[in-house]
Amino acid sequence: MPPTVVLLGVFAVACVPAARRLAAADWPSRCPVAAIALWQALGLSWGLAAVAALAAFGFSGLTAPGGASLRRWGPLVVVHLLSLAASAALFTLLCWILAAAVAAVLRARHRQRTLLGLLAHDDPKVPGALVVDHPAAAAYCVPGLRSAIVISAGALNLLDTDELAAVLAHERAHLRARHDLVLLPFTALLRAFRWSATARAANAEVALLVEMLADDRARKRRPARELATALLRVGASGGGLAPAGALAATGSALDGELAARVARLLRPPPGLPTPMIVGIALLTALVLLAPATVFLVPL
Repeated sequence: MPPTVVLLGVFAVACVPAARRLAAADWPSRCPVAAIALWQALGLSWGLAAVAALAAFGFSGLTAPGGASLRRWGPLVVVHLLSLAASAALFTLLCWILAAAVAAVLRARHRQRTLLGLLAHDDPKVPGALVVDHPAAAAYCVPGLRSAIVISAGALNLLDTDELAAVLAHERAHLRARHDLVLLPFTALLRAFRWSATARAANAEVALLVEMLADDRARKRRPARELATALLRVGASGGGLAPAGALAATGSALDGELAARVARLLRPPPGLPTPMIVGIALLTALVLLAPATVFLVPL
């Protein structure tokens, strides 16, 4: 078997335990940006390596040594043709699930904007946000070209002015950084591989890191205790859930992720040392470039 096929296959398989190790690591909460970049590189490289390995195996069996002519038909040629077909099918599947996820999110956001146009109103307590008259406490943002931050009447009654300001800072951080685009590929991957524990872990970890990143940016504008108490109040009330296509600031009171975020706000962990950040950046670049390099450079 050609070395290119072996290397690409090994790389595709290795991405799975690497993702599990990353999900179990302690350092991502100390530098969410670096961890998110590494998660993105792992996900993209797994897809590229798997597609490229199947394609390289297929092409390797269709030409005679030296690539001079097409091999005669036989069982091995059929196997290599099936490998090419599998490569095309996997590539089509990955593109399709991404397109389907985008379409589903766009439909959900369109429904949300339609409902907000009918039910939401402004309130001086939360400038720049829309208020919906619902007793459950909730705060979320609807990203997109016509983005919106939504606060429920229950949240207005539950939180004080400072806590509301901290929640608004958190949601604005989501909108400015377009965290919805960061989450989209992992949501698409989960839709296609819901049976995979690795896909579920990747989606959950990236979602948590995105919330931590928004927490960090909100903390630069408001005291950390304000956001922490807001998260606890909304979580303890049983609210905090967001509709499809939106990003919510909080989760359930029993959610371990919420507890981790509150602890991190009140006792911020030390940042990663510069050499470690550089090492993670180099590893991310290596993971991202390796499949394309192996496939395009003859071995």
